[in-house]
Amino acid sequence: MLDAGGAVLAANDAARALLPAGAPPEWLTGGDRATGAIGDRTFEAHAVRHEDESTTWWFVDDTDTRLAVDALRVERERAALLGDASNALLASLNLDRCMDVAARLAAEHLADAAVVIAPPNRRRYPVVVSRRGEAPVRDVLRFNPEEVPGLAEALQGFPPVPSRWIDPATAPAWLRPEGFGELGSIVVTPLPGLGVPAGALVLLRRTGEPSFSDEEEIFARLFAARAGTAMSAARMFAQQASITETLMRELLPPALHQVGGVEFAGRYRPAQDTERVGGDFYDVHPGAGGEEAESLAVLGDVCGKGLEAAVLTGKIRTTLQALLPMADDHERVLNRLNDVLVNPHNTRFATLVLASAARAGTEVKLRLTCAGHPAPLVVRVDGAVEPVATQGNLVGVMPAVAASTAAVTLAPGESCLLYTDGITEARGGPLGDEMFGEARLRRALAECAGMPADAIVEHVQMLAAQWIGQRPHDDMAVVAITAPRGRHLTAVGGHSRGRYTA
Repeated sequence: MLDAGGAVLAANDAARALLPAGAPPEWLTGGDRATGAIGDRTFEAHAVRHEDESTTWWFVDDTDTRLAVDALRVERERAALLGDASNALLASLNLDRCMDVAARLAAEHLADAAVVIAPPNRRRYPVVVSRRGEAPVRDVLRFNPEEVPGLAEALQGFPPVPSRWIDPATAPAWLRPEGFGELGSIVVTPLPGLGVPAGALVLLRRTGEPSFSDEEEIFARLFAARAGTAMSAARMFAQQASITETLMRELLPPALHQVGGVEFAGRYRPAQDTERVGGDFYDVHPGAGGEEAESLAVLGDVCGKGLEAAVLTGKIRTTLQALLPMADDHERVLNRLNDVLVNPHNTRFATLVLASAARAGTEVKLRLTCAGHPAPLVVRVDGAVEPVATQGNLVGVMPAVAASTAAVTLAPGESCLLYTDGITEARGGPLGDEMFGEARLRRALAECAGMPADAIVEHVQMLAAQWIGQRPHDDMAVVAITAPRGRHLTAVGGHSRGRYTA
């Protein structure tokens, strides 16, 4: 109890124990409420005013409450950081950017500097170093992880070594950012991945800064778990993208050019513009035996669309490659392929047209065989367009394939067009739902009389693309076989692109 001048009038036993000197704390000033510290405890003081202008102050120890509030605030901040970190890390499936983000966030919120180390590639470690307030720096280093206590274990995914066990003075030079100053404390923690370790995170603090507490080390592990998951996902995505790209190259239609004195050109457009492969395909296999040898052109359309259909086209193309020694007998080739595709558990079929082409003087001799496929169209020099009289049943449905082969001769400047039904059945036009149709295709080909193969397929694909506009469509593929007439200019050095670009 204090008088009007602040002198102590009375104190109970608890007050005397709290204030051995008998004087009130400096922070106990006017007002009805005050807060402050006495020793290592914090208190709230509440005043009761009396008529004689004396005041009784009651002290309430709120140390534990404040500690709980502070702990809650810290946990909320950390939870928010982990959420923001997860969003930032998972926003990119690029491994380099993930490492940059992890190093920058760790330096910003957990330490004065952070080093993110990825698993080695041929004994060289990708490293990202970030100092607080500075941009991350990437490098690839060769070092012995045993130089840093706990680093070799962290890179293998083992639990971290406590920070107090690591002597900062023993840290190698490569671990110290340039101009960082003297190291005061180090934390080394693994970056857990998806099944395999994603690397290690090293946190650095300067001398003079508080050492890492147990709670901070635990939080560093939580942060590292999110960073490691994101890095692992980015690495898996990169590996899968690389594998997909490698496989895709084998599934894409090849670039066609002049083979054995015969011009070949092709164009392909998948049903989905976001995909690169689909159910239509073509190949040209040069014949063995010199300039006059027969080359085999194949155009096909398998059931389905997208990658699943592309896998089947890959199987068909590989099988046909193996059947090239019997290419002089189209029906035999189709039946051997049919044996591979017929399966009582899966209905997988395809339509095909085989075209064997050989130069004979100035002319080109063709043998054409269709198996459930639209008949090829021949474009004569005078603009006449003739269907080829060949037909047969689907490949992959019946126990055997029955097909007829037709012989065609192309004079110089004449062409034969192989196409899939994605061209003729393309819906669009002024009314939006009209099929392109064979009659329209024939009129387009009549305008191509005397044109080189590359110009013909480009013209057909362009007209089909204009017809459908932005509407859905099936896979579309065309191949032109032309008997050259003198010299002419072609699109790119006589070579045809294997893909149509809208």
